[in-house]
Amino acid sequence: MMMDDDTELVNISDQKMEDASTENPAVPQADPHSSDDSAGSDSDSEDEAESNQQIETLESELSANPYNYDAYVQYITLLRKTANLEKLRQAREAMSATFPLSPSLWLEWARDEASLASSGNVSEIVMLYERGLSDYQSVSLWCDYLNFMLESDPSVHGYTSDGISKMRSLFERAIPAAGFHVTEGNRIWEGYREFEQGVLATIDEADVEEKNKQIQRIRSIFHRHLSVPLKNLSSTLITYKAWELEQGNDLDIGSDDLSKVSQQVAAANKKAQQMYSERAHLEEHISNKDLSDTEKFQEFMNYIKFEKTSGDPTRVQAIYDRAVAEYPVSSDLWIDYTVYLDKTLKVGKAITHAYSRATRSCPWTGDLWVRYLLALERGSASEKEIYAVFEKSLQCTFSSFEEYLDLYLTRVDGLRRRMSSTRISETLDYSLIRETFQQASDYLMPHMQNTDSLLHLHAYWANLELNNGKDLAGARGVWDRFLKKSGGMLAAWNAYIDMEVHLGNIKEARSIYRRCYTRKFDGTGSEDLCKGWLRFEREHGNLEDFDLAVQKVMPRLEELQLIRLQQESTPVKPPAGLKEHNSQKSTREKRKAGQNVEEESLAKRQKRKVQKVNEVDVEGQSATVSSTKNIKAENGKAADSNKEETEDAKPVKPKVYTDECTAFLSNLSVKVSIWATCNIYGDGLLK
Repeated sequence: MMMDDDTELVNISDQKMEDASTENPAVPQADPHSSDDSAGSDSDSEDEAESNQQIETLESELSANPYNYDAYVQYITLLRKTANLEKLRQAREAMSATFPLSPSLWLEWARDEASLASSGNVSEIVMLYERGLSDYQSVSLWCDYLNFMLESDPSVHGYTSDGISKMRSLFERAIPAAGFHVTEGNRIWEGYREFEQGVLATIDEADVEEKNKQIQRIRSIFHRHLSVPLKNLSSTLITYKAWELEQGNDLDIGSDDLSKVSQQVAAANKKAQQMYSERAHLEEHISNKDLSDTEKFQEFMNYIKFEKTSGDPTRVQAIYDRAVAEYPVSSDLWIDYTVYLDKTLKVGKAITHAYSRATRSCPWTGDLWVRYLLALERGSASEKEIYAVFEKSLQCTFSSFEEYLDLYLTRVDGLRRRMSSTRISETLDYSLIRETFQQASDYLMPHMQNTDSLLHLHAYWANLELNNGKDLAGARGVWDRFLKKSGGMLAAWNAYIDMEVHLGNIKEARSIYRRCYTRKFDGTGSEDLCKGWLRFEREHGNLEDFDLAVQKVMPRLEELQLIRLQQESTPVKPPAGLKEHNSQKSTREKRKAGQNVEEESLAKRQKRKVQKVNEVDVEGQSATVSSTKNIKAENGKAADSNKEETEDAKPVKPKVYTDECTAFLSNLSVKVSIWATCNIYGDGLLK
């Protein structure tokens, strides 16, 4: 095969084996001075011992927590350093089963294995590259994969019909995955073109028709390349003109003039140049190494927003893939990406594959698992596939039990819809729904007891038992089991009663009222339930049923009223320190206020007496004498009044009953009757 040495794609291949031999621990390089330098040998032994100790430590950490991404990376790095090939393979497989590996980790793995592989192991290396590309669409990984095929697959470098077809298929896959990368996409296009030129070189000169057909194929690749907004498109245009000149077509290679190029190609290239100009500053921002991670992430989001406005889904997916490769554990980014795919593509393998990558990158995000299950259902996936994803999701650790609940409900929703659908060929049994509900109840009850969310789960369960399972006893069993654990929830009792009333089971509904009317519920729940029973009997019962309900409910309502009055009249006790401080302050204020009031009232009385004396008619002696007597009388009354006030101020000792037959009740409302009191303290109170 004839290829130019300056082709970037091929340059990577030229260095691949050399890099593998220098980096691959399985091909250790001999040190000619190791036997002569004892100090160096001792140092190597110490380093090896230290590495082994670190490996043991990391193995313990990963055994305790297999989801430690950083520990896996360190572990693999140390194993490559110590050339422990078998453990290295096991570590890579274990990490790959838990996380998507970064493109660099896949490159290392593939190159290590490729350096050891024979021609018979090509398929195993191909599988490694395919696994890597299923995690991330990396330009470097694609180039490495293509170069490996060019060098290691006999059918490809031998240009057999099967080999040519295989490589064309790979290049066509690589173009939408990596060929739209603005700064690196040229590597894919140039590699594709160089491969086709190699094919052209193998065609017999006498076969003019086949040769012209191959030339047209290369020209088509040039035209497609020139229509994509990539960096250095002007250089690509010059290369194209030079190639056309070799074919006998002079397109004015010395200028950027497109007048001699076909009108369609010229228009596409002009548009591509304009599109690149619009994106150049965005590329500069995301490649700026001085930005923090937060700033760079925001620049990626700005770039994504810009591509969405352009309306090209392929380009939007390309920039999303670049972003998730940079920030693989950003759940917000993965959610944004998958939501876009759901809206744009609706169904397809691209969506489910994206969700598979997202849940492996962020397994702790329940919303991604829920969306994954829905995407599988939209794509008419089999029950086996959906169940496998659901079971895998339950093995993850989420931040709240609400996320587990959402997963269980999504699973039940899907089963219910597919059971009633006529489009699926599978036959699903209702027992799958019952088992899912039971599993959810057993797991969530200890953590979400007495919550509305768990109540809704059981209400849904009971409803499906009735409508889908056609099992009334099963529905009653759902409510009875739930009320044993959450009997303090008024809404649960009401839902159970409503179910029986809706079914016309009046007798069963009445028995539920009898079971729960004496229970204590939050707020006014107890009163509401009693009143609800009376309303129920008015609407559904006869007179005897109503009278019986009144006989049961009225004493209970009086009891609840008495308890509520007692609670309202009981003062709230302040904190001990505050109470003591306020008590001392109140006593001082009362004492001071009492003295001021007493002095003030005495002064006012004396003043009024003097005024009365001055107003007496001075002409009559009897009036003076009478006034004098009145003054003495007033003074006497004032003294008596002061004496009474002093006596009233003295504390009165409480009366103590020692006959053991008397009870003193305080803080009772005047509206409370003796009969209501007896309901609380018993009939013995009247004896």
